[in-house]
Amino acid sequence: MSTSAQDLNLNTIARILWAAALLTLPVTSFRYFPAGDATYVRPLSFYPLALLMPVLLIQFLNDKRAFPRAGVLTPLTAFLFIALAASLLGVLFAPVALRGQDVLGRVLRAWVTVFVGLVFFIAAIWMNRNEDDLRFSIQWLFGGLVLDLLWSGVQAATFYLHIFPKPLVTQWQRAFSMRELIKTNRINGMAYEPSWLAGQISTIYLPWLFASLLTGKRMTRFKWLEPALLALAVVLLLATFSRGGLLTAGAASLMTFFLTGREQMRSAWQWFTSGFRRGLGRALRVGLILAVIGAAVGSLWFLSQKNYIARLWNTQATSPADFLIQNSAGARAAYIWGALGAYQEHPWTGVGLGASGFYIYDNLPDWAMTTVPEIARQLSPDNNLYPNPKNLYVRLLAETGLIGFFLFVAFQFSILGDALMALRQKAATWRYLGIASMFTWLALIFYNMTQDSLAIPNLWVNLGILVGMSVFTLQSKESIEETVCSFFLSACRALVPAGITT
Repeated sequence: MSTSAQDLNLNTIARILWAAALLTLPVTSFRYFPAGDATYVRPLSFYPLALLMPVLLIQFLNDKRAFPRAGVLTPLTAFLFIALAASLLGVLFAPVALRGQDVLGRVLRAWVTVFVGLVFFIAAIWMNRNEDDLRFSIQWLFGGLVLDLLWSGVQAATFYLHIFPKPLVTQWQRAFSMRELIKTNRINGMAYEPSWLAGQISTIYLPWLFASLLTGKRMTRFKWLEPALLALAVVLLLATFSRGGLLTAGAASLMTFFLTGREQMRSAWQWFTSGFRRGLGRALRVGLILAVIGAAVGSLWFLSQKNYIARLWNTQATSPADFLIQNSAGARAAYIWGALGAYQEHPWTGVGLGASGFYIYDNLPDWAMTTVPEIARQLSPDNNLYPNPKNLYVRLLAETGLIGFFLFVAFQFSILGDALMALRQKAATWRYLGIASMFTWLALIFYNMTQDSLAIPNLWVNLGILVGMSVFTLQSKESIEETVCSFFLSACRALVPAGITT
C-alpha cells in the first residue's frame, strides 16, 4: 500500500471514530464502563476516542499532521504541573482514610478524570483544522442531539401520554445507563439526571444553534433543521426543570446576544418599527408581540407546575441558609463550605486533586448538621459515599491552591482570546465559530458553579473545536492580549452614554 493511500485510510478511520464520539456524547453514564459503582461520569464517547488516540499518534509519528502549537496549551500545561505538585503534597499530608478510601487512591482517581477530559480536548483540537472539519463536527454533534431528542420524546410519551409502560422504558434506559427513569417525571434523556441533560444542551448544543440563528450560517443541507433543533432544544431544556440549566442557558443567551448581536438587534428594531406604518405590517408585529408574551407566560406556567421550581418564589425562608435548605441547595452549599475549609488550611498548595473530600466533613457549617437531611445521611456510618465540593472553582482552590486556580483561569482567558479573535474576522464561518465559542465560554462560567468534574466532555469539546480551528489562521494575525484588550475597550465604549467623552 502506498504512503498516500495509508494516510487516506488513517484519515478516514480518524473521522469515523471522531463522528462516533460526537454521536454518543449524550450518553454520560454508560453502564459498561471500567469504573466503580460510585462513579457516575462514564461518557460512552470515550470508547471511540480511546481508539482514535492511537490513530492520531501514528499520524503524529509519521509527521503527516503536526499537532497544533496552540497558545492556550501553555497555561493548561502549567496548571497540570502545579496540580501534580499539589497532588504529591496532598499525599504527604496523609489525611485520615475516609470510608475505606485513602488519599493516594483518590488522587489517582482524580488524575484519571483529568486524562479523560484531556483526551476530549486533544481530539477536538486535532480533528478541527478547517471549515470542512468544522462542518463535519457540527453535523455529527447535531446527530447526537437528534438521538437525544428522540429518546427524550419516548420519555415524555411515557410520562405524560402513558403510551409506553414505565417499567419497560426503565429497562430500556438501564440497558445503557446507570440511572433509571426519574420518578418525578423530569426528562433526563440519555444523561444521568435532568441537570446533566440541561448542562449538555446549554454548553454543547445551544451555542451552535444560537450562533446559527444570529449569523444565518447553516452547517447542514436543510435550512430548516437548525431552527427546528433550536426550538426543540429549548423545549427539552424546559422539560428538564433544571434550575441551574435554565439559568445557564438564559444568562449565556442574553450575554452573548448583548456582546455579539448588536447589529442583529439594530436591524430587528428597524424592521420592527418600520412596519407600524402599514396596516398589515402593524398586525404582524402586534401578533409577534403577543406570541412572544404568550411563549414567555406559557413557559413560566409550565415551570411553575413543578414545586421544585415554584419554591423559588413561594418560599417562607427567613435567612439565606433557610432559603438554600428549602430549595434543596443546602447540601450543595454545605459541601462548598467544607471544601473552602480545606482551602483555608492550605491556600497556596491545596490538598491535592481529588483529596478535598477528606476535609469536607470536618469543616461543615453548624446549620448543615441539624437542618439538612442529605448531610445527615452522609454522616451516617452506613453511608459509603465520598463527598465532593460540587463547584469546580471551589474544588480547584481547595485542591490546587491559589496558584493552580489562577493558572486555570489564565487557561480560560486564553480560550476567550481565541473566541474574540474569531469574532473579529469578517468571514461568516469565523463569526459563527466566535459566537458559538463565546456562548460556550459564558455558559461554562455558570455551569461550573454546580459541577466539579474535569472528565465531563462539556468542558472540552466546543472549546477544543475553537482552538483547533483558530491556531492555524488567527493566532498569526494578532496576539490574544491585543484582542482581549480591544474587546474590553469596545465593551466599555458601548456602555458609555453617547454624549460623554473622555
